[in-house]
Amino acid sequence: KGKVPVSKDIVCVVCGAPHNYIYDNNGGKGQYQCKICKNPFTPNKQLKSVILKCPHCGKTLEKIKERNGFDIYKCKNNHCSYYQDKLSSMSKQEKQEYKSNAEKFKLRYIYRAFKFDFKPLSKESKKEFRVNLSRLRVTPHTLGLILTYHVNYGLSARKTAALMKDIHGLDISHQTVLNYCDWVSLAVKPLVDNYPYELSDSFCGDETYIRVKGKWHYIFFFFDAVKKIILSYRVFPNRDTLTAIKAIDDVLIKLKSIPTNLNLVTDGNPIYLLAQHFFASQGIHFDVTQVIGLTNDDPISKEFRPLKQIIERLNRTFKGNYKPTCGFSSEDGSVAFVTLFVAYFNFLRPHSSLEGNVPVVIDELSKLPHMPSRWAKLIELGQNYTSSMVS
Repeated sequence: KGKVPVSKDIVCVVCGAPHNYIYDNNGGKGQYQCKICKNPFTPNKQLKSVILKCPHCGKTLEKIKERNGFDIYKCKNNHCSYYQDKLSSMSKQEKQEYKSNAEKFKLRYIYRAFKFDFKPLSKESKKEFRVNLSRLRVTPHTLGLILTYHVNYGLSARKTAALMKDIHGLDISHQTVLNYCDWVSLAVKPLVDNYPYELSDSFCGDETYIRVKGKWHYIFFFFDAVKKIILSYRVFPNRDTLTAIKAIDDVLIKLKSIPTNLNLVTDGNPIYLLAQHFFASQGIHFDVTQVIGLTNDDPISKEFRPLKQIIERLNRTFKGNYKPTCGFSSEDGSVAFVTLFVAYFNFLRPHSSLEGNVPVVIDELSKLPHMPSRWAKLIELGQNYTSSMVS
């Protein structure tokens, strides 16, 4: 048993344990057994009953809490080697404190069984379609002007419509401006999401608020702090573990390979550590460094505070553009606006820390004389990219 090596992509179908907790059970003939739940299984076949057991002592784990998206199990065996090792490594002062305040210390083996079905790094993309912008009955230059006013300068749809009438003589309504933005966001989103970005190894993430249908939603931004490229910009109604997992997955899927020293800098929200635990259960490993509070009271905050400040500046930049909208009446409208902001930020907006260059330099855009023509070209590139995907 266990002499045949187990592939890294083998995961327990019962409890989700990664390959290092699994051994071959029948000499390479396709059956495996999990050291945690003790269940034999064949990949892609789900077992009906689950008994989770500690991988260190073999005792049954006890469910202690139910959370949104996962259940927490703990090994309560006092003779467990994991517990005894943790206990013996404590100082005399810590042991004394443990007697009166045991909740402060995490000495026992903990396992989180996630309830949702999510495949990280999935290459299956949504069905893309080419957006026929000729139906908008507006010239590319005029469309570029509207986007420049509304997205680049953060003017409301009403002010944008007023400018188009007062300065350019085009009588359109504010709803037409919003409709144009919805269509353009569909045209450029595949390019924004799938462009082969050249990335650094310095990433940070944070959430900010956005109003949708009168309720607060959250945008999860993840950002290359060196290249100034937004990698994740999902809009969610909830701020929970699954949303953090999806946001981090947006980053991982854009990496050519996951480096062994990958580190994500976030705030102190525990959902990022839970997301890290989920990815580890899928055999995907990275570090999460959490910068807590507003002052540098510890070495971690002192070292990583600049990255946290960078993502906070991105949030402020977005809020400056978002504020005139006063929120959105639909989720599609909020996604369209955020998509266009990211397209502008990554491909069109000069950045002072990049010596006045845009984060993603595309020669076809940089050679053009003004912003409306660059927007028109970016739309064309987005449509060409979508055509290459569906053909």
